[in-house]
Amino acid sequence: MRIGTGYDSHRFDAERELVLGGVLIPGHAGLSGHSDGDAVAHALIDALLGAAAAGNVGSHFPPTDAKWKGADSIELLRQAAAILSNRDFEVVNVDITVVCETPKIGPHVEAMRERLAGAMSLTIAQVSIKGKTNERMGWIGRGEGLAVHAVALIESGSTRSPL
Repeated sequence: MRIGTGYDSHRFDAERELVLGGVLIPGHAGLSGHSDGDAVAHALIDALLGAAAAGNVGSHFPPTDAKWKGADSIELLRQAAAILSNRDFEVVNVDITVVCETPKIGPHVEAMRERLAGAMSLTIAQVSIKGKTNERMGWIGRGEGLAVHAVALIESGSTRSPL
């Protein structure tokens, strides 16, 4: 078994729609970024790739490449899951924390879990997401943006025990 961690943060951008965990969050400024700015998906991709010692989101989907401009980060997550599968790794579970003052994450958690689980061919029970505030401290507390922490547990196919 191997563990990877991921982190991503973005500033809010009133000119963009907010997408978190592959879910459109209406009525809130979006996130800046080269792709769709989905910090949940980006942190999760980093956790997965890190667990497999397979680089990071920027090494596979560089922001310097026009190909990824406006890209759907759920599709990038699918590709990251395929990289793990090609290396004979399987995702055991993932845990994600979104740190922001707004929007409220709770009402969107189940939809995000479903989107992320589907992209990785997991069950919803293998995906955990929760929201936390920063108690109005710092740039997150001032509502300038948000941050996401992710942890992924993977295991090698050669060490998996039969069910």
